[in-house]
Order: sequence, then structure tokens, then C-alpha cells
Amino acid sequence: MRRNNHVILNLTVVALLATFTSCSEEATELVTTKPESHSLHPAMLRNLTLDTARTELVRTQVNLTGRVGNNLDKTVQVYPLVGGVVEALPVSFGDYVKKGQVLAVIRSGEIASLQNQSSAAGSDLAVARKNLQVTEDLFGSGLASERDVATARQELRKAQSNAGKSRKQLNVYGVSADGTYTLRAPISGFITEKNVTDHMQFNADNVDNLFTISDLTTVWVMADVFQTDIAKVQVGNQADVTTLSYPDKHFTGRIDKVFNVLDPASKVMKVRVRLDNPGYLLKPGMHARVHVSSKSNQRQVATAHANIIFHNDRNFVLVFKGPKHIETREVNILKTVGKTSYITSGLRDGEPVIAQNQLLLYKHLND
Repeated sequence: MRRNNHVILNLTVVALLATFTSCSEEATELVTTKPESHSLHPAMLRNLTLDTARTELVRTQVNLTGRVGNNLDKTVQVYPLVGGVVEALPVSFGDYVKKGQVLAVIRSGEIASLQNQSSAAGSDLAVARKNLQVTEDLFGSGLASERDVATARQELRKAQSNAGKSRKQLNVYGVSADGTYTLRAPISGFITEKNVTDHMQFNADNVDNLFTISDLTTVWVMADVFQTDIAKVQVGNQADVTTLSYPDKHFTGRIDKVFNVLDPASKVMKVRVRLDNPGYLLKPGMHARVHVSSKSNQRQVATAHANIIFHNDRNFVLVFKGPKHIETREVNILKTVGKTSYITSGLRDGEPVIAQNQLLLYKHLND
């Protein structure tokens, strides 16, 4: 077998390759050809996979470490509006809650006072309506003046305002018929913080948030950028994120914010990557590796790194020139970013490269 830049396939290679590539086609008979025809077996042609080399902008990649966190744009801290005693606590830390769902039921002296005020306002409103009716009847009989009617109407409007104010306050607090205050979820999401226990007594003036609820359909990854890499990252750069929990799963997002200050202790700059979180796989607190890619102004021929064969400290590709002609080419690699290798010599733009079973082909062509 000849070993040079232009290698001609013979019948022996064809038969061996057909054995590996046509195993899924049952009862397929091999069509033999004469050795001098140097043509690929039809089964090989049907299973041949090619990848076209292309010229593109060279990408750079920076590897960062970070941590998964809540999307603070979709996170809400829930504070009580009044103090009191927790009578019911139907949710726990980590639970998923829907918007409007009851988080806690609180009995409060302030609520009782508001209810008394509302009741008094309702009574005043009824009296004001009755007074206006009586005054209008007296005015019709000539026993009251227009000024008396105007005064009665003004008192009615005042009573209506007070009664409406009381109703709105009770509606805001979510007061039920038995006089308890119901704390409800303002958004749908997971309870990521809970600072309340059943039967706990508290004052609204000095209590922290009772709950934190976060919608985890999207999350943020906060990554650390060392000073030597600051010039290599910017808003809009693509980011590939992996975690210890899912080492083989890649989450793709983009840098949407660069914090242009250095941490005074660690001397690193933070960047933020926003990620969709299907199935809630990413949990706040997870450690993450962030691979940030950006494009330079340099253009270079590129091919998939999987297409390259490494042998004897040299790199090769198999260039498909036709069914009767495959070339073994040595190539020089500028660098590899992700799954792409950039070639400085040995491969031209638009040339088809064998992208399946290439190692097997190489061994048969070069042994």
C-alpha cells in the first residue's frame, strides 16, 4: 500500500470499511470491484459522513468559576403588614407555592382595631344616609333650607369616604370573617427563605421578612473574573455552564451584566450569566464552571476537533476528493476552543473532511 499525500483506496480497504459501516443493513450483499477500479463500495458511500472546512472568526475562551443564585428580578421578600401571633403555617422551606396561596394566618390586635373602626364607619354611613333623607323630606315641606340639605350631603360624602377607607385597609390586610390576617404569596415560586415558626409572636416594626419566594424558571450565575481576564469578557458573550451535579450537561446563556468594580478582598470582578432552568435542575448555591466565548478579528479555517486524528505527535485529517481518492493531510492547529479547532496550514476553506470512522480509515490507509 502506498503512503504519500495522495492515497488510493484498494479493494481490501473497501471490504474492511463496508464490514464496519454497513452492519445496520441486514442481508446486504457486497458488490465486488476490480482492484484497479479504486472505487468506494456503495455501502461505504451511503454511510460516509463529511464535514466541510470553513473560514470563520477565531473565538477565544475564558474559563471562570461561579455559583448559581436566584434571579433577583423574580425574587420577592414577604413582610407582614401587622404584628401578631402566627396561628397557622401551611408551608415549609423549599415548597413551591402559587400566587395568592396562603403562607401564614396571623391573629392581631391591630386587625381587631381596624375591624372596630370599619364597623363604626359603617354605622356612621347609615346614619348619614338617614339624615340626608330626612333633611330632603323637610326641605320638600319647607321646614329645612338648602343649606341644611348641602350640609347633610357633605356629611354623607365624609361617611362614605371613611367607610371606603376602612374597607380598603381590611382588603389590603386580607382579613377573614373571624378577624385573622392572611399572608399570601405575591408570586409563584419556591420558598427559598423562611423566618417564621408556628405560634411565633412578633411586632411588625422590628421583624425581618417572614418568607422569600423565588421564581426559579431562570437563574443567575455569578462568576469571578481575574484581572488578567477582564479585557476578555463583555456583555453579550456566550457562556457555557457546567456543574458538579450534571458534569455532562451544558447550560447555555449569555453574560447580561458586568460589575465594573473589584471585590476588595478577593480582587476579582463579577459577571452575571442569565440561564433558563428547565426542570429546575439548577439549584441556588451550586458551584459552576463558566466557559465564556467571544470572537476576535482574526479569520482562520476551522473544522470540528473530532475530525482531527492525532498520531506520532502530529495532527492529520482525511480530505475526501472523490469515491476513488482520499488524501491524508497533516495540519497545524492554531488552537482549539470548545469543539472547534482552527487550522493554520494543511486545510483549505470549503474542503470536505471525513467526519466518521476517520481513525479506522487512517489506520488502513497508512499502515
